[in-house]
Amino acid sequence: MIYCVILIINIEVMNRNLYSNGGVQNGNGLEEKLDELRRLLGKADGDPLRIVGVGAGAWGSVFAALLQDSYGQFREKVQIRIWRRAGKAVDRATAEHLFEVINSREDVLRRLIRRCAYLKYVEARLGDRTLYADEILKDGFCLNMIETPLCPLKVVTNLQEAVWDADIVVNGLPSTETRDVFEEISHYWKERLTVPIIISLAKGIEAALQPVPHIITPTQMINRATGIPMDNILYLGGPNIASEIYNKEYANARICGAEKWRKPVAKFLRQPHFVVWDNSDLVTHEVMGGLKNVYAIGAGMTAALTNESATSKSVYFAHCTSEMIFITHLLAEEPEKLAGPLLADTYVTLLKGRNSWYGQMLAKGELSRDMGENISGKGMIQGVSAVGAFYELLSQSSLSVLHPEENKPVAPVELCPILKTLYKILITREQSSHAILQALRDETLNDPRERIEIAQSHAFYRPSLLSQP
Repeated sequence: MIYCVILIINIEVMNRNLYSNGGVQNGNGLEEKLDELRRLLGKADGDPLRIVGVGAGAWGSVFAALLQDSYGQFREKVQIRIWRRAGKAVDRATAEHLFEVINSREDVLRRLIRRCAYLKYVEARLGDRTLYADEILKDGFCLNMIETPLCPLKVVTNLQEAVWDADIVVNGLPSTETRDVFEEISHYWKERLTVPIIISLAKGIEAALQPVPHIITPTQMINRATGIPMDNILYLGGPNIASEIYNKEYANARICGAEKWRKPVAKFLRQPHFVVWDNSDLVTHEVMGGLKNVYAIGAGMTAALTNESATSKSVYFAHCTSEMIFITHLLAEEPEKLAGPLLADTYVTLLKGRNSWYGQMLAKGELSRDMGENISGKGMIQGVSAVGAFYELLSQSSLSVLHPEENKPVAPVELCPILKTLYKILITREQSSHAILQALRDETLNDPRERIEIAQSHAFYRPSLLSQP
């Protein structure tokens, strides 16, 4: 009997060691990769590498959890934390659903019982207690992704405490919040002696019209808000869904920026199921990440309004991809290099992204524009602001291109009927979601191939759009 008890205890201890951070701890050269990055950052023995995620949406939370799963075991060498605002209450319906998720996962249930954290979820299920988003994140539950439990995370609700001594800051904020939060962060960094590395996950843009029309991306917002040089700011993006990455579905991404940091950071982030490539073209990849969100909303509308008609969705896909190709010819000197990454990112977003889901819900009448862009359980729908930014930018007469039939200069947006329609649905609200089908069925609509031919046969590239010299 004593032997059996000892055996059970030993197995329990082994299991805790094996899965202590939410995933199996295996070699894969993790400690060597960590030591290499620490060396490049000049970290002394006893001084942990401090990595902080800013913003706890689905991708930001998963990114922090992936790092915790991989490197959290090396506690003396690395510290991984995530910041989110305090005070966001979890509504009763979400608390009930969360309780169901917990009880459907034996590993999660056992973990919470072991941590003496289960009772509060019972109380919340019964309506006897209010849970908060920062509170449940500590137990591994992201409010925007309840059905995918993560490993427990170290959560900080004081921004100054989170970032003041961080070596690596991961921007998991929506693009619409990035500038304001990093302007606040800049106050805490005034007396810093070292320059942090910033990895931005944000996909979205703003349009600026002075001194010339141009795009402002999240990495540029961070640069202007903090003074951190662009060489230390990276962008990570790719065709992926956050929950699937955490569940170890095979995925890939690109980290873009200056060679000094993108290559060692790519190596540090790379995992067997999450391959990270590197690329020097930061801003263009960042803009493409925002562009696909625009057309994903229209794809969702089309799917909902046609009862998931494969034919209608393919018609929409042909027109939206031709518009994206047209726009990339304005933005990039070598747009053909972006075709694969852009289409892959667009494809996964149309299949399962929140922007496509938002378009479906609008078309079905289950959501309305009056509900705003920050949707409970989903987070910020960044495609809406991107529609406004791209439309405003491409409406400028200074960017005029020659209309193929009318043979006169027109603003680029005049050759993008899907973008124009989405603007009228989402921004001015002068049309309903059904307008997207009317746009597709317009008999005067050009063959999508012709739009691509126009882009490929004319010198459309406008370096100023991406603030290039």
